[in-house]
Amino acid sequence: MSDPIKHECGIALVRLKKPLSYYQTKYDSALWGFFQLFLLMEKQHNRGQDGSGVGALKLNVKAGKPYMFRERSIEANSMSRIFSRLLEDYDQKIESGVIHPEFATTVKDNFDFGAEIFLGHLRYGTSGGYSETSCHPYFRRNNWPTRNLMVAGNFNMTNTDELNKRLIDRGQHPVFDTDTQTILEEIGYHLDEEHRRLYHENRDVKGLSGMDNAKAISENLDVAEILKESSKGWDGGYSIAGMIGNGDCFATRDPWGIRPFHFFEDDEVIAIASERAPLMTVFSKSIDDIQEVEPGEALIIKRNGTVTRKQIRDPQERVSCTFERIYFSRGNDHDIYQERKALGKALVQPVLKAINQDLENSVFSFIPNTAEVAYYGLMDGLREHRREAVKNEILEQAQTGNINAEFLDRVIMSNWPRSEKIALKDIKLRTFISQEKTRTDLASHVYDISYGSVAPTDNLICLDDSIVRGTTLKQSIIKILARLNPSQIIIVSTAPQIRYPDCYGIDMSQLHKFIAFEAAIELLKDQGRESVIREVYLECVGQAKKPIELMTNCVKRIYDSFKPEEISAKISQKVRPDMDYWDGNLTIIYQNIESLHASLPGHAGDWYFTGNYPTPGGFRALNTAFINYYEDREGRSY
Repeated sequence: MSDPIKHECGIALVRLKKPLSYYQTKYDSALWGFFQLFLLMEKQHNRGQDGSGVGALKLNVKAGKPYMFRERSIEANSMSRIFSRLLEDYDQKIESGVIHPEFATTVKDNFDFGAEIFLGHLRYGTSGGYSETSCHPYFRRNNWPTRNLMVAGNFNMTNTDELNKRLIDRGQHPVFDTDTQTILEEIGYHLDEEHRRLYHENRDVKGLSGMDNAKAISENLDVAEILKESSKGWDGGYSIAGMIGNGDCFATRDPWGIRPFHFFEDDEVIAIASERAPLMTVFSKSIDDIQEVEPGEALIIKRNGTVTRKQIRDPQERVSCTFERIYFSRGNDHDIYQERKALGKALVQPVLKAINQDLENSVFSFIPNTAEVAYYGLMDGLREHRREAVKNEILEQAQTGNINAEFLDRVIMSNWPRSEKIALKDIKLRTFISQEKTRTDLASHVYDISYGSVAPTDNLICLDDSIVRGTTLKQSIIKILARLNPSQIIIVSTAPQIRYPDCYGIDMSQLHKFIAFEAAIELLKDQGRESVIREVYLECVGQAKKPIELMTNCVKRIYDSFKPEEISAKISQKVRPDMDYWDGNLTIIYQNIESLHASLPGHAGDWYFTGNYPTPGGFRALNTAFINYYEDREGRSY
């Protein structure tokens, strides 16, 4: 994605099934689980840049000794810094003789993360303050182990205000921080209720007291029921993992399957992650070993290591986020790799039309690196198209018996797709610019080019995975590609036009920042139809007074009058920068919705392209976003 947007968080949970001494013997380290957590987070590092956090839980710790621990950071390279600090503490304790690494008991007794259960989180913040306190895991402390709670998630709730009101109506005094705090307190409330119920049942009915009562509470704690009660009314996309102080763990996913969640279990470990490929890589598993946490399901790991799967919310029509497949998730997953290639291949015919079938005078490349796999698919499709054309011409010419050198040179040896490494990204410069936000003039130098790779007679086709705002295209990419002086620049997006806000995790909630929306508004104004804009605004205001379940998408009217090609043409005009050194044509090509779904089977979540939101909160966020646009107000719409 050429436009930088904040996106999905990453979750990792590692639950060891054997004593630390087992891992000391087999893997020569009692910290095997700790290092697996690090690797599992590192392999998902694409999912977090704002900050990181890790938690640990020790089992069977004597009363009076700490057993739950947490470290968080928003420093640069936050994850590496956290693990480095922890390992520095570990090494110092070895040097002082407190820890003897060959004896697992000394590791567990003296190192905070010498534990059996680990929870990690990589943060890409879309709400809340940018501080260490906004990093997951969130921790709710209590003297009772069965009331201690630590959670980490990849989610946004569209109805946080209502959820907070629920807390207030109970008599609580929530501190309005983020939806994560709200979710923590909601689960914590029902955890407390279940604890109290079991406590009084054990004491008053069964006559248990002291540690016998505490043990019975731990064994009978119904985590699935707690999550079922807590999640009633949650509107949003979410995958949430957590651990309770007694040693119970859980993972749960939204009923629509919007956010991804995967896990596996063997005789040594249970591991959960946002993505499948990291689990395969870190734990040397095959694709068949990894399972999904199903929509609306809760995966419960009791303190004794038993795993159960329970449906805590009715599964809805599955609308897994297509952006996960296009951009967010790592492209080395087996299915995602093939899907991204399919997205590229689906663009063959629009590209051939744009270059008038002239492969001889066309150069293909990609920008940024996340579009590389789709680029391979595009090139495969172009070569297949060319091979088919050559075969047909040979068969036709063979009927005349006039196959000669001139024919071979003209038909077979020429007009094949050409590729070059056109753009190079300066990562350090990009980091510097992100820190110096006022220096927008530096943005034009984020990318560099391979000079001499394109002739003045060439079409230059660059594949992008998606185009959100168009600012990077205008400020940087088009300017620098134009220095190669091609006859035409064609930017091709593997994703359709992004027309609507997201409210389920991606930081895309302001309509006026979408280049497709800006283009449609300008087209309406060009035609003297500004009245449509005000009519839509009034409809949105009217809908704001309705019950949320009656809200619909009235913003579609902004786009209804125009073909996608008309909007793309206007976008081409808008992203073209002022340049006195290039006067060639600029064309923007987008994927169509039909090809998107054909390329991503089983992933129908397309609300940011179509406005078809899976939950009522999506339509409310859309209406609010349009009202904010019309009234010239900044801020998130949910």
